[in-house]
Amino acid sequence: MTQEETVRLAAALLISYSLGSIPFAFLLGKLKGVDIRKVGSGNVGATNLFRVAGPLPGVAAFAGDFLKGFLPAFLLPRLLQPDWSPGGTPWFSLACGLAAVVGHSWPIFLRFRGGKGVATSAGMLAAVVPWGLAAGLFTWLLLVILTRYVSIASIGAAAVAAATCWVVYRTYGYAFGAVLTALALLVIVKHRSNIRRLLRGEEPRLRFDDRAKRKAE
Repeated sequence: MTQEETVRLAAALLISYSLGSIPFAFLLGKLKGVDIRKVGSGNVGATNLFRVAGPLPGVAAFAGDFLKGFLPAFLLPRLLQPDWSPGGTPWFSLACGLAAVVGHSWPIFLRFRGGKGVATSAGMLAAVVPWGLAAGLFTWLLLVILTRYVSIASIGAAAVAAATCWVVYRTYGYAFGAVLTALALLVIVKHRSNIRRLLRGEEPRLRFDDRAKRKAE
């Protein structure tokens, strides 16, 4: 790698991490008068915001987190990688997407206390390995419908997405699959508090009518 290529990659990773660090769920919560670090599960993510502030802020936070994974992985290789080719192994895209996930999980703007990385990882997968995202999304929806536990759905989706990439994108090589597997493991590890609550029977299920009931009361 030449010095110019190293500088381009370093710039892309810094930009990706900075974008990933934007805490959309925290900012949208503040607009609603809520500090989501102090309510609900305390997680700085779309699911917690959905529970404490309602569907619209939660969906908006998910969209923001998704885009901050997608845009760096999709745009930066085309802007900063001179020899970018849609037919090659997308290592540059993967690196940018991973930097955004790291930014979301350990954001500099919130003293490195971030979310679990599900939506940002999904955005990265959409740009780099879309079939992996498709398999993960199908799994997530199925598990949410069957269990109404977002945590179980997210863990299952991460595992299925990684497994799908080993099969569909096997031409990218073992190292590529190993990196995506490591990302799935990161998502699962970030859900360790949810796993403990599941084992204790204390994990909240997803309920769309909670806020409506509270208003009625």
